[in-house]
Amino acid sequence: MTDLERDKGLPVLVIDDDHKLCRLIADYLEPLGYVVTAVHRGPEGAAAAVEQEWHAVILDFMLPGMDGLEVLRRIRAATAVPVLMFTARGDEADRIVGLELGADDYLPKTFSSRELLARLRAVTRRVPAGGKGGLPPMEEIVAGELRLCPDNRTAVLGDRPLVLTPVEFDLLVSLARARGRVRTRDRLLEEIRDRHYEVFDRSIDVHISALRKKLGDDPKHPKFIRTLRGAGYMLTDSVS
Repeated sequence: MTDLERDKGLPVLVIDDDHKLCRLIADYLEPLGYVVTAVHRGPEGAAAAVEQEWHAVILDFMLPGMDGLEVLRRIRAATAVPVLMFTARGDEADRIVGLELGADDYLPKTFSSRELLARLRAVTRRVPAGGKGGLPPMEEIVAGELRLCPDNRTAVLGDRPLVLTPVEFDLLVSLARARGRVRTRDRLLEEIRDRHYEVFDRSIDVHISALRKKLGDDPKHPKFIRTLRGAGYMLTDSVS
């Protein structure tokens, strides 16, 4: 994709071997301000995802040459670009594996165009910076060694930048703003996603597990995120 093409809209990469579906996605998204590039094989899709900058990647579960989970592994080893996975599989276990590997969410192949747009916007949601539209800049959130900047969506632990997916960042911000207070799963889901967004019970647990790994947190002796059985999660107020 050339710089001129990128200037025309938000670049979205679709990795799917269904040529007709890729054309339909492009026909729907491009009039709405996106520039869609389609790749139809796993290895080439993984390479394209990490060699260029994308607003989002839409990734199929089943691909020739390399399955979608392996493509996702390679993407997450190099970038935190938002990833929305297509799947024809209904098994929750498959979705859990994808979330554990860093997918931001799933979209069934029976999706409607409106649902595609809503979910794409949800996983790529960004907080306006610099007070656009009369909104003041959002203050940095500090919890001990952890610093979160909602304006530019950066997270730093000590001197180490954290590479978080959009959902992980929003989840951590929600916990940090309620530091010392419990956030239920339902409340977290409301705060990090659009209310009409389809979710399932274990998705929050998977994202919390990923956050703990990136924070270097021990679930049995947490320094950052505590689990309150039957209640939810809490960012501790004793971080020093």
